[in-house]
Amino acid sequence: MMLDAYFARKFFWSVMLVFSIFLVLLALIDLVDELQDFPNLPFGDVLEIVLLNLPSANYEILPLVIVLATVGLYIRLARSSELVVVRATGRSALRSLAAPVGVALLIGLLSVTMLNPIVAASAKRYNDLVNSHVGGGAAIMVIASEGLWLRQGSPEGQTVIHAERASSDLTVLFDTTFIDFDPDGRPAKRIMSQAARLSKGEWMLYDAKIWDLSRGDNPEAAAETAETLRLSSALTQDRIIDTFGKPEFIPIWDLPGFIDQLDEAGFSARRYAMWFQMELARPLFMMALVMISAAFTMRHARLSNTGVSVLTAVLLGFGLHYIRNFAQILGENGEIPILLAAWAPPVASILLATGILLHMEDG
Repeated sequence: MMLDAYFARKFFWSVMLVFSIFLVLLALIDLVDELQDFPNLPFGDVLEIVLLNLPSANYEILPLVIVLATVGLYIRLARSSELVVVRATGRSALRSLAAPVGVALLIGLLSVTMLNPIVAASAKRYNDLVNSHVGGGAAIMVIASEGLWLRQGSPEGQTVIHAERASSDLTVLFDTTFIDFDPDGRPAKRIMSQAARLSKGEWMLYDAKIWDLSRGDNPEAAAETAETLRLSSALTQDRIIDTFGKPEFIPIWDLPGFIDQLDEAGFSARRYAMWFQMELARPLFMMALVMISAAFTMRHARLSNTGVSVLTAVLLGFGLHYIRNFAQILGENGEIPILLAAWAPPVASILLATGILLHMEDG
């Protein structure tokens, strides 16, 4: 137990060291980028943007941190001959990995249960803050049982959009209602259409009917119809998806309820279900990365080319990470089942790492 605690403590501080280095580097790089993107903003506002983006940026590179921390730990243990002493006691490679793998599992669980909600809140705030500084007005989307509600803003006023349903890419809305409000908040115009397609800088409405609500008399008497109607808009597909709520913007504790709400409203929740399962499988993938990285670096430094071993471990870790991301894309597109896409890569990675360890085990 003392030896396991010793390895666990050294691995934990190795992770913290690598994580701190990346935290500082990413903060400095992002600060330079944001200063270039927003040269007219006060430094305090730019710093706020950078700090809001830091949790998300570091959350994304957490697998890389685990790989580098594992490589660094076992290179140090090999050079100090501590691994030789441990192997001389008869302890196998798999047994020596128990403590670091357990710490990786704990880090994965904490990242999913505690860090994920923080990342979701900061990423959403970062996105809203950047959009407000970029311009084009605010856009807020709400999903309810009666359909989709979207609000877009501009200097001329606000527009509230309601749709019974939408296409999978959210660029086409069906059975829509557009209500324009002037800058004073009074309704100015109401438009109903069979469909509305978002193109560059405008909505294209089909089979539209327009009521002028600013008239003092009966708006129905002066209502107009049009086969097609163009309405200017600062929205883009990416902004609608952002306001719709990227899976990264929703805490993992709220995802099951949000998925049920989407299903009840008739929208596809596959992307959110895929993200939910990927997050649940993250601790298992962390364990696999530790095992893969240790398999090539836990031998004595004199027995193998250290540089080649480190490069192999890092490249294999990167490869597994990109395979996992590729499986996520296949799952989101419906090419393979969600559970298979989320859980097959980490399970296969653990089996691969176990096979490599058993092949290299000489004790």
